[in-house]
Amino acid sequence: MRLSGFTMARQQSPEPRPNRLPSFIEVLDRKTKPPVDLFSFYIYMRDQQRSVDYLDFWLDVSQHTHLCRHFVSELRRSILVETPELEKTASKRSSYILDHLGDNNDPSGPSTDPHTKEKITDQNLSAFLRQDNNGSTHSPHSSLGSRRSASAIRYGERPPRPSFISRNSPSGSDSSSPAGRVVARADIRASAEKILYTYILPGAEREVTLPHGILQDITVAIEEEGRDDPEVFDMAKDYTFQAMERDAFPGFLRAKVFGNIVPPSRFLRLVLGLIAFFAGMWAAFVLIFLDKPKRIRCWLILPFTIAVYSLASHQYHMDPLLALAGLSEYTFCNFSRIEEPYVRKMMMRRASMVLFITVSIGVALICLFIFVPGHRL
Repeated sequence: MRLSGFTMARQQSPEPRPNRLPSFIEVLDRKTKPPVDLFSFYIYMRDQQRSVDYLDFWLDVSQHTHLCRHFVSELRRSILVETPELEKTASKRSSYILDHLGDNNDPSGPSTDPHTKEKITDQNLSAFLRQDNNGSTHSPHSSLGSRRSASAIRYGERPPRPSFISRNSPSGSDSSSPAGRVVARADIRASAEKILYTYILPGAEREVTLPHGILQDITVAIEEEGRDDPEVFDMAKDYTFQAMERDAFPGFLRAKVFGNIVPPSRFLRLVLGLIAFFAGMWAAFVLIFLDKPKRIRCWLILPFTIAVYSLASHQYHMDPLLALAGLSEYTFCNFSRIEEPYVRKMMMRRASMVLFITVSIGVALICLFIFVPGHRL
């Protein structure tokens, strides 16, 4: 999925973060702020890691779970509205829906922890969807509210990703369920098949590398068993989560916590620094061997300052003046404010160190070539 299809959602953490760097699950849960938010991680995976398909797959599977939850939530609501007496009866189906499926909140993290309440809810959700797929006829699409909105449903349409829907949407809201959007069972099936055909099957448009056993299990579950519940993708989702956490996330933290410029900007500073350095050296030796006075040699401050500053920025992956101004570059010449408190504190400390080194080297070079005795050849 192209980045242009997203709307950045940089939400504030519900409580202050302690003095530590964020974890990967906190980034995916949208509990962090720039420059270590989910949007910045997406840009990093796309432009530097060149493996954004893994993140897109993970986000699409999370969205599929949101879609399933919204479907069951609508089903639960339709049962309560149309047949409120079922809530007091011993109906096995209604009791299962009302008592075990809970609300519509979907954790964004991996599904490997079987002791969490969310994991148990997901298991119940998948079990219900399998049961519903094997012969149940009641669905929110056939309910009274769904019949009123049936004309608005298109087969295969998916709601926007919860990660990038709106700037101001609260983190706990079901942002995958726009107002007036009714989810049919066909939408869930279409969502599962789209994930299969986009990421899983050999030769797919955006095929992700997964163990053969996982690929085979997903293919058989969807194409032969007719399943579309979230548990179909659990192993693949966990595998991609661990791969990104191991291979991409440490580099992302290094790039965003200890630096604030992207590789194209670093290369530009390297070129500019080398040009300014050689120009300064050439001018310095010309002025020395022409025995020019010191007031004229003071012009050497300009090329040497540019050279040292640019080369130091390239070496340390950081523009210290931008960092002290609270800015971080996420794409070439596009900047965002550094809002994560602990990252901002570390960035200020590192920027001060880089600036001190830059000034020290620059002053040493300038003093050397200004005060060295001249000798006319």
